[in-house]
Amino acid sequence: MTSSSQQSSYRQIFKATSLFGGVQVFNILIGIIRVKFVAVLLGTAGVGIMSLLNAPLQLILSVSGFGIALSAVRDVSEAYNTNNSSKLSRVVLILRRWSFMSGLLGSLITLACAPLLSKWSFGNGDYTWSFVWLSVTIFLLTVSKGQSAVLQGSRQLTALAKSGMIGSILGLITSLPLYYIWGAKGIVPAMILTAVVTFVLTWYFVRKVRIPAIELSIKETYNGGLGMAKLGIFMTISGFWTTLLNYVLSSYISRKGGVADVGLYNAGLGVVAQYTGVVFTAMGTDYYPRLSAVNDSISKIKELVKQQAETALYIITPLLSLLIITMPFVIKILYTSAFLPVIMFANLSVLGMQFKTVTWAMGYIYLAKGAGRIFLITEIISGLFFLVTNLIGYQYLGLTGLGISFILNYFIGMIFTYFVLRSKFGFSYSFEVYRILGISFLFTLISFLTIYIDSSLLKYSVGFLIFVITSFYSFRELNKVIDIKSIVVNFLKKKLNSKVPNQN
Repeated sequence: MTSSSQQSSYRQIFKATSLFGGVQVFNILIGIIRVKFVAVLLGTAGVGIMSLLNAPLQLILSVSGFGIALSAVRDVSEAYNTNNSSKLSRVVLILRRWSFMSGLLGSLITLACAPLLSKWSFGNGDYTWSFVWLSVTIFLLTVSKGQSAVLQGSRQLTALAKSGMIGSILGLITSLPLYYIWGAKGIVPAMILTAVVTFVLTWYFVRKVRIPAIELSIKETYNGGLGMAKLGIFMTISGFWTTLLNYVLSSYISRKGGVADVGLYNAGLGVVAQYTGVVFTAMGTDYYPRLSAVNDSISKIKELVKQQAETALYIITPLLSLLIITMPFVIKILYTSAFLPVIMFANLSVLGMQFKTVTWAMGYIYLAKGAGRIFLITEIISGLFFLVTNLIGYQYLGLTGLGISFILNYFIGMIFTYFVLRSKFGFSYSFEVYRILGISFLFTLISFLTIYIDSSLLKYSVGFLIFVITSFYSFRELNKVIDIKSIVVNFLKKKLNSKVPNQN
């Protein structure tokens, strides 16, 4: 029997997943439109220029920001949860000042390195002034990330979702005319304009959060931000480590199988990542600050992680079943028929997604508790295991071997994360989570086996039947803990009442 407080928590998780899942789908659609228009208006050369300009900027943005925007979510959430307005004001002011200074630092680095960035990226100095102008985007985006952290930590989910969706639309609307009029010369102005739009939107929505003004000295600001920066640096190093390992793996694939295999590998990852982002985006946006707010109670952590893992598994399982069935169509829509050889790799990767879901639910405990050092050590160890197994998998079985190694990585990673958290913090999962995980994996495995059916009609008929059964199972189980029927009824009542004219 689910208590009212537990039902409220489950509903919050479901609401956040639905909200940011919808945003994720919307952003994917906007991204598809943008890629198509950019490819037509700029051609392959223009797309290449955009990538070469953006890549070093993202690296500078990551390094100069010290990961503060992500680590500060924990501090904002803790302060917000105490209902202590002065504490919240202090944290937010420290975050804003550190974001301003790190943004300024990133801009100065970009300005100083502009000639080198042009030479490294393009082999000449022709794009030096492009990087000079783009130093503005470093500042604006860094400050914007800090403002988004305030919205995220203070649970302004609707505002955060609106900011993302409006930003995507305005970014598309403002960029395309510039590409149409100036071609490749419009890339830099479009990037700057997009950064301005992002800055204005986050600033606008943060102003609506009631945060009283407070005075802090420079010393207090510096000392107060060190904790954010310390955790942020660990997270930045972790991100760099992951990027480095992916680069090594891609380089190996390129040398061993050619650039075509690299393209297929990244396309397969992209399809699965975009599709499952419906669940994982919600984890990072809503679940992380909620977990941070209760980081001092292991019993509350256990309960919230259990609720997040269960809800995520219920939601993601029918989505994975549907993805396996429709994988050929999805690849054709997002890419072209030339990418169809990636189907087996992508489907194998899907088989490991339940393990990844459970692992991610646990993994945020490191960040919520501010255990940056432990987080980094586990990331280094699991990253090395990831690289070795993928190199071996590709060496002997090509892309199929990569898919198999992904399943192994997700499974071993789940076990490894569990035992580290159990050892360090006394964390444990209930049997219920393992039961749901087993059922969810079984459904996905059966869906996967349908790809071996020769008859297309029979294959899609059986696959669709499994999807329906999986969806019914997930709906029934979710309804037990959040009462979906009452949510839908209340939503419809509100909509109907809002349309009834006031008779007074």
